[in-house]
Amino acid sequence: MDKQINVHITGTGHAVPENILTNDDLSRIVDTNDEWITTRTGIKQRHIAEPHQKNSDFASAACLQAMADANCAPEEIDFIFMGTVTGDLIFPSTACRVQENIGAVNATAMDLSAACAGWIFGISVATACLRMGQGRKALVVGSEVLSRMMNWEDRSTCVLFGDGAGAVVLEVKDEEGGVLGIATHTDGRRIEMLNCPKGGTADPVTPEILAAKENKIHMKGNDVFKYAVRSMAGACREVLDQAQLTLDDIDLFIPHQANTRIISALASRLNVSEDKLLVNIQEYGNTSAASVPIGLNEARRSGRIKPGDHVLVAAFGGGFAWGAALFRF
Repeated sequence: MDKQINVHITGTGHAVPENILTNDDLSRIVDTNDEWITTRTGIKQRHIAEPHQKNSDFASAACLQAMADANCAPEEIDFIFMGTVTGDLIFPSTACRVQENIGAVNATAMDLSAACAGWIFGISVATACLRMGQGRKALVVGSEVLSRMMNWEDRSTCVLFGDGAGAVVLEVKDEEGGVLGIATHTDGRRIEMLNCPKGGTADPVTPEILAAKENKIHMKGNDVFKYAVRSMAGACREVLDQAQLTLDDIDLFIPHQANTRIISALASRLNVSEDKLLVNIQEYGNTSAASVPIGLNEARRSGRIKPGDHVLVAAFGGGFAWGAALFRF
């Protein structure tokens, strides 16, 4: 049997808008308050893009930071995979705009639409391409400007989401470790539980759709909660089995930052102790595909991830789409 090619994360980065929207700010927009939001979500603030800022601006900044961290020149990048549902344009892919912005002239660039799980899906595709020998270095970025998809009159959703981007450089290396396991799944039977119901080619935008805000995010929160916890837990166990490890071997768990209730329920189901859990939702809110890589970059740069550590990540989003990945640094 051929020896498996090892694919490592060699650089990380993230970028968020400077503009911050606090819970108190939101209370002046919609019928809510800081206590209500904090109690139900754990969120204290979120970063919101200014009108002139684009998804690709944050994605490009995160990628440049990750490349600098990896000491990687733009010309060395073979692939750019971008998890997003809030692209700059309908087409071409926002990854192509990132490619132009960062000067990665030799890369193949494409978007992946898997909602909050988009970055993990990107890790899966990038790892497969690199292990097949199609290249040696890939950028995987999750980036969203979900504020553009918010119904600011719906307090059940508008308090949850923020904007931002997180990116990593994946690189083929002879060293042991790197990506140890990946699991990705979807369930199209649950589309109506979390989606933007209209505004696509099936129901193009009309004045009536705009007035009813049917082109904005709609979510059945209780149903999503139960499915998310169960699904992410299953994906985590799947990647641990792939690596022949147990939860006792995990040094850090970075779950998708959807809300603290989901995070707590997932950690409890997996029996992950608080000292091994990364939670930053209080600062960023739910940044969808950017959530996990933002947390990963913060953990690396703060020293929470050390050489040899096992890091488990998981995410869940509309589709339903969910997944997990396991790394050894």
